[in-house]
Amino acid sequence: MNKSESKYFNTAVKMDLALISLLKKKPFDYITVREICETAGVNRSTFYLHYETVGDLLDEATQYLLDDFLSYFSEDTKSIALNLKNCELHELIFICDKYLTPYLTYIRDHKEVFGTALLHNQTFGFEDVYKRMFEHIFDPILERFRYPAHNRQYVMLYYLNGIHAIVMEWLRNGCDRPISELSEIISICIYGKDNIHE
Repeated sequence: MNKSESKYFNTAVKMDLALISLLKKKPFDYITVREICETAGVNRSTFYLHYETVGDLLDEATQYLLDDFLSYFSEDTKSIALNLKNCELHELIFICDKYLTPYLTYIRDHKEVFGTALLHNQTFGFEDVYKRMFEHIFDPILERFRYPAHNRQYVMLYYLNGIHAIVMEWLRNGCDRPISELSEIISICIYGKDNIHE
C-alpha cells in the first residue's frame, strides 16, 4: 500500500467509524454528510471525493466491519470455507475454541462498534450477509452432517440466536467474563456439559 492509499484508508476508516458512532444516536435516514464529516474530522469535499451518497459510505462501513472481523481468524480457519465438501467432518465443527476465541476477542475489542452494528443489522444489510453465508457455508456444512434440507434453516437459527443471546448478555455486562469462560458456556449450551468438543 503506497502513502496515498494508506492516507485514503485512514480517512475511510474515520468516516466508517463516524457513521457507526452516529447510528448510536439516530436512525440512518437522518444522518447527514455534514454530521459524518464533523464526527470524522474531514471536510465535505473529502467525503464527495470518495462517495456519492451516505448509502455508499454505509456499504463501505459494512465491508469494513466484515473485513475487520475476518482479520481476527487465522488463515487455516478461513480456508475451511473453501473446502467444505472435502475436508474432514471434525474440521466443520465451529463451536470450539479455535473459532469462538477469535470471534469473542473481536467482540470484546470492538464492544461499542459491534453492539451498534448488531442493533442496526438491517441497516448494515447483515440479513443479506447471513443469507449468503447460509447458502455458501452453513447449508453445505449441515448437508455434510446429513441434516434434512427442510430443517437446516431452523437448526442454524437455533445456533445463531442462542449464541447471539449469550453474546448480547456479555456485552450488556461490559464483557466482564473471560473469553475462555464464555466459550465454555456456549459450548455447554450447544453440546451439553459432558459432550464438549475440543
